[in-house]
Amino acid sequence: MTILVGENGAGKSTLVEALAALAGYDPAGGGKGYRPVDHAMAIESSGAGLADALRGGWLPKVTDGWFFRAESFFSVARYLDESAREVSGAPPDFLSHSHGEGFLRFFDERVQRQGLYLLDEPESALSPRRQLDLLRLLADIQQSARAQVVMATHSPILMAVPGAALVEVSRGGFRRTGIGETAHFRLYRAFCADPEGFARSAADGDADLLF
Repeated sequence: MTILVGENGAGKSTLVEALAALAGYDPAGGGKGYRPVDHAMAIESSGAGLADALRGGWLPKVTDGWFFRAESFFSVARYLDESAREVSGAPPDFLSHSHGEGFLRFFDERVQRQGLYLLDEPESALSPRRQLDLLRLLADIQQSARAQVVMATHSPILMAVPGAALVEVSRGGFRRTGIGETAHFRLYRAFCADPEGFARSAADGDADLLF
């Protein structure tokens, strides 16, 4: 499992999108062969252009998996519900759950099989407790080695998946790192050590001096 970390604009999501394009997934997300949105409304994806400059190879060949984009989750969930209704009359019904519950049910049902799973900021709708639920699922995948996961995240909780490779993405390139070295972790540590003092410094524009 590879976990990509870095600031907004560093290129994490672009790289995940590029890997998805190489693997044959739709820019809006989903599995192979999914067309979850109306492409008359173009899906903006800088990763598709990057994919043209990359060369991918998988052993064994990728035949299953999923590309998860938090921003288009409901389009994909609606597609799954409608498709299942047409086939069996009993849809997965992801949309009847809260945003976070829908995410977790989706992960539990779809990210369990052998394959390649590309996750772009899956924590976006999850509370810290729900992030722990996703951490347990990812840790189980990592331990079983039944699938390959590449995830871009801002969550220090998800960065801590045991045994995962943590890679910092910046304009200077890629660098293997540890969770304690990430700016995300250091910021949260400084906040937890002195929430009120940190908030005052942040309000004054001096928070960067604390971590």
